[in-house]
Amino acid sequence: MSTNSNSISLSHASPDASAQQRVEAIFGADVFSERAMQQRLPKDVFKKLLRTIKHGEQLDADLADSVASAMKDWAIDRGATHYTHWFQPLTGLTAEKHDAFLSPDGVGGALSEFTGSALVQGEPDASSFPSGGIRATFEARGYTAWDCTSPVFIVRDGGNATLCIPTAFVSWTGEALDHKTPLLRSMEAVSNQAMRVLRLFGAGEAVTRVIATAGPEQEYFLVDAKHYAERDDLMACDRTLFGAKPPKGQQLEDHYFGSIPTRAMAFMADAERELYRLGVPLKTRHNEVAPGQFEFAPIFETANVAADHQMLTMETLKRVARRHGLACIVHEKPFAGINGSGKHLNWSLATNTGVNLLDPRDDTHINVQFLTFLCAVIRAVDIHAELLRSSVASAANDHRLGANEAPPAIMSIFLGEMLTDIVEQLESGNPRSTKKGTHLDLGARTLPMIPRHTGDRNRTSPFAFTGNKFEFRAVGSSGNIAWPATVLNTIVAESLDVIASQLEKELGKNFEPASDQDKLVKACKKVLQTIVKQHKRVLFDGDGYTTAWHEEAKKRGLPNHRESVVALEQLGTKKSIDVLKKFGVLSKVEVEARTHIHLEKYTKQVLIEAETAVSMSRTQILPAALRYQTELAEVVAATQAADVDASDAREQLEAYVELVAKLRQAIAGLEHATEHEGSDTVQHARHVRDAVRPAMSELRSICDNLETIIPRDLWPIPTYREMLSMR
Repeated sequence: MSTNSNSISLSHASPDASAQQRVEAIFGADVFSERAMQQRLPKDVFKKLLRTIKHGEQLDADLADSVASAMKDWAIDRGATHYTHWFQPLTGLTAEKHDAFLSPDGVGGALSEFTGSALVQGEPDASSFPSGGIRATFEARGYTAWDCTSPVFIVRDGGNATLCIPTAFVSWTGEALDHKTPLLRSMEAVSNQAMRVLRLFGAGEAVTRVIATAGPEQEYFLVDAKHYAERDDLMACDRTLFGAKPPKGQQLEDHYFGSIPTRAMAFMADAERELYRLGVPLKTRHNEVAPGQFEFAPIFETANVAADHQMLTMETLKRVARRHGLACIVHEKPFAGINGSGKHLNWSLATNTGVNLLDPRDDTHINVQFLTFLCAVIRAVDIHAELLRSSVASAANDHRLGANEAPPAIMSIFLGEMLTDIVEQLESGNPRSTKKGTHLDLGARTLPMIPRHTGDRNRTSPFAFTGNKFEFRAVGSSGNIAWPATVLNTIVAESLDVIASQLEKELGKNFEPASDQDKLVKACKKVLQTIVKQHKRVLFDGDGYTTAWHEEAKKRGLPNHRESVVALEQLGTKKSIDVLKKFGVLSKVEVEARTHIHLEKYTKQVLIEAETAVSMSRTQILPAALRYQTELAEVVAATQAADVDASDAREQLEAYVELVAKLRQAIAGLEHATEHEGSDTVQHARHVRDAVRPAMSELRSICDNLETIIPRDLWPIPTYREMLSMR
């Protein structure tokens, strides 16, 4: 089977190649992988670079020229003509500036050049990226710095191939202007504090660092590209601002895990092949709950690599969808009345030797090391619930959080039956047993006895333990996971710091892990018992959607910031600034800048939606409504001319005219709501929340009502029924 530059097939390997060879011919084919580096780099350079990547050692600047030369040759061999420093500014998207490998040689020819300095550092113009006041518009200098721990890759599009180098992005003064820099800092912070704990437990010399790992799921919608192009709201806002509920939505629950439509499967397979080439380890694909909604999920990776791969996944899904005549929508709530999309962030900690520190193992009640890390997470989520909530706050996620497909805005932890029982035992001072799983007899001899887990899953919990990791379910589908992962790493680092300090005090300077394990267990139980007593309020295994839980959470003193303006304001509090500053993740100036940027982005997104709603309603929906009003008037006139009773038709016309008048008033009301003067970012965001959004809802209600009345041949935009039916 032949392929183009945008797709691959197993036939790239020879017909008699083994299955493993065929996989290797695909997976990571466009990644400057460890194997590619080993083949092209001098042995000593390869070993030094590998130590930086694997063990977090300082990057040796002397390696840069050798690595750049090998990287350039590899990329050119694979058809690349340009390279770019690929970074993640605070726009929420990625950014890149392409430079050619070829340079004039001065005698009519050209040379291929790519120096070590070009690899390690770039200088994009930083003036037009969000800085939150850190930099003035005329102060343009910014720097990108190579993150050698994240694989370099080649992106192919339209016959072009570009070498992409993952980088951090900072201002000339050194402040972080991106998502990668604080994520890498937070990974260092949680590693340092986790190692303090592990040394008390006698970690061997091989354990040198702890790695934050992540596996972000990606939910998305697919619609026909023709329908997408006919909807100004989808084009400008990535969500529908109008749309009446179709007769068949998700009531029958028949789409979830259903047979994947042929057209969607073709798209999925193509996207998978591209992402495999880029080294993105996708594992599962399936239909999601809402019609037209689907999901991909990857295997766990180091958190910064997972964040890079997640951004690459979203870009690839959108690009590949276009080739299939589709549009991929990653907005949190593109369609009202059906489930929106999330990006569940599966998060854990592991040693560099591969030990998952959140794996409870058998006999969990005596696994004191696991219980220590578990209690660190419990304490972190309770103390820093508002910072955690702010990390997933956005105008888009406001439409989803608390709805039936997403957890509420109350940050609580689900542990499951077994761990809840052990934590309760720990509170009493001495855990003595671990509940064991059983087996389910399905009642037919041809069916196997299947293991029954010791705890159910809870889809209403924003932060759920799911076997050997935590699943942060509140993350929105369009967001960059780097920021919530940064917050998680930081607040857990703070708790591990407190726990390590308390244990070190309890154990004394002469403590020897090899000989004093009983003393360690006793000290741990004392410290962890106190943590459970102080922070158990954040534990909740019930239905997070119920009114009873909201009332109970209020009694427990748990914050419930239902909308993003208040949630984002929590980022700028002294408490949030102190914890981020203490561990070197963000300075006070950097936190304040992010608070400003997030609030400003919220305001701009809602105002773009409002202006789009005004435009669509005035230039598309109102004219269609008036045309139908004319038709109704003509019916009344014709009926009366025929000397037939037209009272019913006249009554219908009068009611309709009144509805159209309300439409005009709602358009004017929304226009008036968007007129706000003042430079205060917080006040502007609050105005948008309190005035603009309600006016948008009122306008939508009228327009959606009109959609159910106006004949289809007059309705100017594709309906939900058309867009949500995969053809």
